[in-house]
Amino acid sequence: MVLVDANILIDLFTNDPDWYDWSRTALLEAAAREQLGINPIIYAEVSIAFTDVAKLDAALAPLELIHCELPYAAGFLAGKAFLKYRRRQGSKHSPLPDFYIGAHAEIADYELLTRDKNRYASYFPKVQLLCP
Repeated sequence: MVLVDANILIDLFTNDPDWYDWSRTALLEAAAREQLGINPIIYAEVSIAFTDVAKLDAALAPLELIHCELPYAAGFLAGKAFLKYRRRQGSKHSPLPDFYIGAHAEIADYELLTRDKNRYASYFPKVQLLCP
């Protein structure tokens, strides 16, 4: 399974001038060899670009993404990664979605398709990243 980060989907849905081509190609390559999935956190992040749930679901449907549940163990790991982030002087005061997404990928042994290499590599070094 390849978990698809929100930044990849937003690149596609907004036709991002800098990232659309890379994100589309990377998504197609990943889909050719593995199932693609999202979790509720990714779904929530992508929802910001849409006016209602029906439009979001219609945009996601052609991608045939598996809707993956977020395991409780991922919440625990996200909290530990967030604690490490805060100890490194991170400025956010609540766990960021990226910590949950990275933890989910690690706990479920999923690859992660993302453009956010630095944070995931720093806090989830076991996760196989597919990134530029």
